[in-house]
Parts: sequence; structure tokens; C-alpha cells
Amino acid sequence: MARRQQPSVERPTLEYLEHLGPHRVAVGDLSAAGMDGVVYGPVSGRKLPAVALGRGWLQPVHRYVNTMRYLASWGIVVVAPQTERGPLPSHAGLARDLSVALRLVAGGKLAGGLISIDARRVGLLGHSVGGGAAVLAASSDPAVKAVVTVTAAETRPSAIAAAGNVLVPGLHLVGAGDAMGNEDGARIARSWAGPVQLRRVKKAEHLGLAEGRHWTTALIGNGDEKRIQQATRVLATAFFLRHLGDQDQLADELEAKVAGTIPEPITQS
Repeated sequence: MARRQQPSVERPTLEYLEHLGPHRVAVGDLSAAGMDGVVYGPVSGRKLPAVALGRGWLQPVHRYVNTMRYLASWGIVVVAPQTERGPLPSHAGLARDLSVALRLVAGGKLAGGLISIDARRVGLLGHSVGGGAAVLAASSDPAVKAVVTVTAAETRPSAIAAAGNVLVPGLHLVGAGDAMGNEDGARIARSWAGPVQLRRVKKAEHLGLAEGRHWTTALIGNGDEKRIQQATRVLATAFFLRHLGDQDQLADELEAKVAGTIPEPITQS
């Protein structure tokens, strides 16, 4: 049987993005720049896009390792601040730290100078309260060009209200089984001022994106759900490659059917 021809790595399709990308991944530490956190990226590359990841409430950064590695394998640098770790985090503080983290990697020398970031191609990815914080950051940071949230949670100040000031493209994934999110992600999507997509992930619960086990499981509920993790990795990678990496061939594919997800029409308020 003839071997199936692989799509172009330079112009990948959504089907191709269901697998890890072609780049070897390196891991770094933000502490040298004065912030607790980690950086994932390809081992080398010039003028790469970068994304800051906002964690869920009480979730350590290591619960997002495989998601960060996935994005990095497709040439996207991911920076994740490990700040506001207490039970009563400042949502505005987390939003500020996401923007600061992007500036730290965009302005610094990564991998001994082997990696450079294009400061005009930066975005945000947030889970739970980190999703709400990502919306707050995007509403006040003109450098941000694309936002993805996963089972986003409302914040103080309000992420739902702030979404009405965000003009850049947004992709919002909500869990069909999310009893904690109170439809906050959908409300954020409906308030969004810019181009927006909303997808419901079948059976997914609020903490599903967080990997492995953690003591918060008993408090918040189960995490480590493969369906929402895979949907997030594929769709977020495609979304960021389209909007931060000029991969316009993904425009129509992001509107298409994606296994385990249901696109939801939005009547924006």
C-alpha cells in the first residue's frame, strides 16, 4: 500500500494539527526575568508568535505542560506565569502578569539568542479564571491579537463586560458538562466586540483542561479530560496559527466540524 502523502508542514490543515508538530521543544524558566513561571518553545526560530497562558483557580503550571508542549511543537512560544497562586487571587493582577510575561519574552533573548519573538504576533490562552483574566488583559493591551478561552470563569472586574471592548478575534470553548462555569464562557462570547467563535465540548467539565491529578480535584471536581484537552490543543493551535502566523488556509477549517465539539451560533449583545 502506498504511503499517504503528508500535508505541508508550512501550510498545515486542521487534520494535520491533530498531531504534534515538527518542532523539537525546549523548556525555559521566567525567574531570570523576575517572574515566576515557565516558557515552552521550539528549540530555534525567528520572529515567532507567542502566547501567554492563564491558569485556572489554584492550578499549578505543570498541569498544562502537554498543552504548552503541543503549541510549541507547532512553532508557538508559550509563556505561563505562576503568579496569583493563593485562594483569593487578584484577577486584575493575573491579567497584568499575562501582558507582562508576553513583553518579557518578546523583549528578551531566548535559548541563547536562537529564538526571537515578533511582538506584533502575540495572543492569550486562558482556562477557567485564567480565561477571564485573559479577556481582561486583551481589553487593555493593544499588543494582543488573538484570544482563546477554555471553560472561562467570570472575574472581578467583569470579564463579560470587558469582552465588549475586545476587537481582536476570539475563540471560546465551553464544557457541556461544566456545572461551575455558569455559562460564563458563552456570555463572554456573546459580549465579544470582535470576530468570535463559540464551541461547546461534549461532556467536558470545568477543570477538564488541567492535566493529571491534584489536591484541588476534591474541591473543584475532576480534571484531566482527554476530549477537551485534544479539542483545545487542535483548535487553539489552528486559531493562533491563523491569526498570529498568517496561516489563512485554516480560516474555513476552523468553521468546520471538529470531533467532540459543537459550534454554537452567537447573537452578540
